[in-house]
Amino acid sequence: MPAMTRLIYFSPTSTTKKIVEQIAVGFGDTSVTHHDLTRLREGLNLRLGDGLAIIGVPVYAGRVPEICLERLDGLSASSVPAVLVVLYGNRAFEDALIELRDVVVAKGFAVIAAGAFIGEHSYSTTTQPVAAHRPDLADLAKARKFGSLIASRLRDGIGAALPVIPGDLPYKERMSLGGVAPETDPGLCTLCGTCASLCPTFVIRVDDRVLTDAERCLKCCACTKGCPPGARTLHHPTVDARREMLVNQCSERKEPALFL
Repeated sequence: MPAMTRLIYFSPTSTTKKIVEQIAVGFGDTSVTHHDLTRLREGLNLRLGDGLAIIGVPVYAGRVPEICLERLDGLSASSVPAVLVVLYGNRAFEDALIELRDVVVAKGFAVIAAGAFIGEHSYSTTTQPVAAHRPDLADLAKARKFGSLIASRLRDGIGAALPVIPGDLPYKERMSLGGVAPETDPGLCTLCGTCASLCPTFVIRVDDRVLTDAERCLKCCACTKGCPPGARTLHHPTVDARREMLVNQCSERKEPALFL
């Protein structure tokens, strides 16, 4: 069994983090180290020579967000086994998982398992929910079972082969994420700074008002979901249309897809 489990993840609203943590619980290794990429300014600088890595990222428009690739740039390994996780908002994970696979393999990891899990969509609201409150208890239980299965396969000497992961090559065209950002209701805002403390791209500044650099906003909505008085909201014609489509077409519950 690997000597240490390393959790490497980008998780603005903690949904991806919850899944990788539960996979590690199922794996049964008490020696767990966290490498949280979410608010790293310089990216990760880490080379692994042993143990197991569980690497998790969210899916944005069917791809791995570019900011995740930037923060993973300094990561490398020498044939260290890796479990890959992508987390999507109940629509589709499309090419994100094979993209993550290709990136991780190029960095020297040996991918032994992969999973696509569901989390609350960043556009989800209380009035227009999309996969609200996921991952839920059932999702977390499946993550633990997945970890247990991986551990069992490693004990039995199984799992060296690269799993077959769905997706297309070349990857789907990457969509631009910037240009639209949540706005702040000054009548509700207390200038507490929580939004700035949650922003993974450091584009929110709080002085006598809240300012957001929309061009560099990911629309992860960590600030809207974490704002104590509910002063941050994301409403724009393109976002509102997308949210309505998601509610109409992606409300049926999807389950995690696991690949071994």
